[in-house]
Amino acid sequence: MTHPANQLYDEITYIAYHFHWGHESLLGLTHHERRRWVRSIAAVHHSLNHYQPTRR
Repeated sequence: MTHPANQLYDEITYIAYHFHWGHESLLGLTHHERRRWVRSIAAVHHSLNHYQPTRR
């Protein structure tokens, strides 16, 4: 089973933007590995965007 080219490019772009990994390294990841990195990066962004410092 192959994944749509647009999805592949989106995943690679997203990870490369955040981690500065090279094209070859990213193409070497399985679809499952790329999706896991995408979810992990998104979770970090979500937690940072919803961080509410405690006021004293």
